[in-house]
Amino acid sequence: MTAGGYEPLPDRVSLLRRAAGLAAKTIIIDVEPLIAWWDTSQKSLDQGIAAVLDQIRAMPEVLVICFATNSGRRPSAVPAAAGIRVLYVSSARKPFRTAPYRALPRPGVVIGDQVTTDGILASRLGYTFLHYNPPLPGIPLGPRLMRYSGRLVLPVLHRAARIGSTSGSDTGAGRP
Repeated sequence: MTAGGYEPLPDRVSLLRRAAGLAAKTIIIDVEPLIAWWDTSQKSLDQGIAAVLDQIRAMPEVLVICFATNSGRRPSAVPAAAGIRVLYVSSARKPFRTAPYRALPRPGVVIGDQVTTDGILASRLGYTFLHYNPPLPGIPLGPRLMRYSGRLVLPVLHRAARIGSTSGSDTGAGRP
């Protein structure tokens, strides 16, 4: 797997399938809107986590699954999956804070909808960014504005990924 790659994908089903195809050992998944829509119930969050964990169990190469959100929302119980280390990071301060992810096994992917948070985090970690990029009707104003600003960041992120993949080194400047 090429570190620091970028792939836009229009649907949630293909995201985990692609992560499996990349033989990712670590998968970091943005919580909103992939696990639960913004401002939904605790039950929605818990059910979304359980559904993703069911899919991850079928991926023997995955050692770590990390659910990460910049919001303060948390699951009602610590998620668990046999044979897989499960992390949940709330108030994650993506993309600035990388400490929770530094020691995770490589190769890794970050799956998320925001270039300005998830994409930059993936770049900083040297992970592939699987960009969940479908039309999202009814998206709240804050995430909608971030999505627009992500269009400005994307060419820079793309360029950094190309430079990192052609340098022949896994210690590019974008790494923490």
